[in-house]
Amino acid sequence: MIARRSVLAMLAVTLCAFSSISFAQYAERKIRISAGVPEENPASVGVRKMQEILNAKSGGKIKLTGYYNGVLGNDNQAVAALRSGTQEMVITSSSPLAGLIKELGIFDLPFLFANEKEAYAVLDGPAGDYFNKRLEEIGLVNLAYWENGFRNLTNSKRSVAKLEDLSGLKVRVMQNNIFIDAFREWGANPVPMPKSELYTALEMKAVDGQENPFIDIETNKMFEVQKYMTASRHAYTPWLVLYSKKLWDELSADERSALREAAVEARKVQREANRTLDEKALVNLKAKGMVVSELSTQERARIVEKVKPVYERNLATYSKEGPELVFATLKKIQ
Repeated sequence: MIARRSVLAMLAVTLCAFSSISFAQYAERKIRISAGVPEENPASVGVRKMQEILNAKSGGKIKLTGYYNGVLGNDNQAVAALRSGTQEMVITSSSPLAGLIKELGIFDLPFLFANEKEAYAVLDGPAGDYFNKRLEEIGLVNLAYWENGFRNLTNSKRSVAKLEDLSGLKVRVMQNNIFIDAFREWGANPVPMPKSELYTALEMKAVDGQENPFIDIETNKMFEVQKYMTASRHAYTPWLVLYSKKLWDELSADERSALREAAVEARKVQREANRTLDEKALVNLKAKGMVVSELSTQERARIVEKVKPVYERNLATYSKEGPELVFATLKKIQ
């Protein structure tokens, strides 16, 4: 019995020593993650999964704290903070980044992706790697591409089931030239404004409509001020999980590896949660009284045809490598 206790005691000491050594390469770190969406959004699912993975990898030394609803500033402000090294992380869509890397605007082009499979093939492949390298050049490290989902149109005036129904509608869009250009081509009156001002603008009828993923439409309670919704799926703007390059360079190789692996491993869970909750949000929005229209194959083709000049005008201003990688990937899988 005494011998057995001695063996167990030695084993316990060995395990403790091994545990101490295995996590010695990690410093105690508190990392802030900014996101402009509510905590109910699937972005938080990804953050929680990242923390779970980091707990295992670092012994709980690396701690993530999510700050939602833009409390640390809007996406542009958060990105600027990362580049200056005053903030660690932000989850943001590609759209605000197009002002820094013009070619990222390709992901704003209407109907670029027909489904999630196409988006994943592009983002998780050579095209995604290309943009990651470009981002590092401007002080941003992209750990993984997560999912924001397809954007859909809502408005307070009428059902939109064909191209002509868009005529004259005042539609809030992101402060993004491609979205402005596209909605003009469709005959609408695009009104760029920050998302923080959107609900009030809809409530006061300063604009007739807006476009966002179903989850955003539900969590931001737009059904209270919008009657009609079109399942248009007209744009897929991915999320990027960005880290400050200045602060990234201060991390050890093991810490960098743990963070990147955690973001990539969390990607599958976050994307699955986004698709599940997006489908659920559509059901909920119908139950809350929104009138939902679908685009027929013919009407979708007409709307796509109408924005060909938007492709031509913007692609002409991009360097070739990024777009060529995107379209080469799409050609392989379509």
